[in-house]
Amino acid sequence: MPRTPWIVGVSGASGTPYAAAVLRALLDAGESVDLVVSRASRLTLLDETGISFRDAHWQADLREWLSRGADGKPDTFSVDIAAVRHWSAGDLAAGPSSGSYRTKGMLIVPASTASVAGVALGLSKDLLQRAASVTLKEDRKLIVAVRETPLNGQTLRHLVTLDDAGATVVPASPAFYAGATHIQDLVDFVAGRVLDAAGVPHRLYRRWQGELGGGAHRDG
Repeated sequence: MPRTPWIVGVSGASGTPYAAAVLRALLDAGESVDLVVSRASRLTLLDETGISFRDAHWQADLREWLSRGADGKPDTFSVDIAAVRHWSAGDLAAGPSSGSYRTKGMLIVPASTASVAGVALGLSKDLLQRAASVTLKEDRKLIVAVRETPLNGQTLRHLVTLDDAGATVVPASPAFYAGATHIQDLVDFVAGRVLDAAGVPHRLYRRWQGELGGGAHRDG
C-alpha cells in the first residue's frame, strides 16, 4: 500500500507536550507522519523542554522529545519513529507543498495565532502554512489546535475564516471530567480531542459515559 501520512505541523505557541502526545498516539495507531516543525516552535521546544530540534539531527532530537512526559521526565515513553518523515519548515519544494502529494490531512498542534492568521490569509510563508493551504484546497481534513488566551477579535475572525474553509478548530482546553490526576492526563485529553476530530482511534482519555462522578478520585 502506498504511504499516505498525516502531516503534523508544530507552530510556535506554547504547548509542545500537546504535539508530542499527538505524535505518539498517531504512531501507536499505526499511522505514518510527515512532521513540520516551524522555526518559532524550535524556540518554544527549547524553552519548554531544553531540547534543540535540529534538521541534521532530527531523529535523535525527536526520539528524546517524544520519550519525555509532560512533566519533563525523560524515558517516560518508548516510541518507534520509523514511520515519521521530517521536512524542514523552509523547504517549500517539499512533498506536502503540492496537492498531488497524497496525505490524509493535517494537524497543527499547537497552533499559534500567527500560524492561524497565516493559514487564514493564505500567506504560505513557510512549509507549515503552505501545507495547510494545500490541505484546504484539496478538501482534506485540517485540524487546528489553537493555544492562546485571551483571543482578540482579529484571531477570532481568522478562526471563523478557517471554519468556513472547512477546517476544524480544536481549542487546547483540557477537561476534568475524565478524572485527571497528572499533567499528562490533561495533555492527553487535548491530544485525544485532536485525534477525535481527525477520526484516528486512540485511548488517551476516559470518555463520558453519562454517569456523574465517574471521573472522581476518592481516598480510601
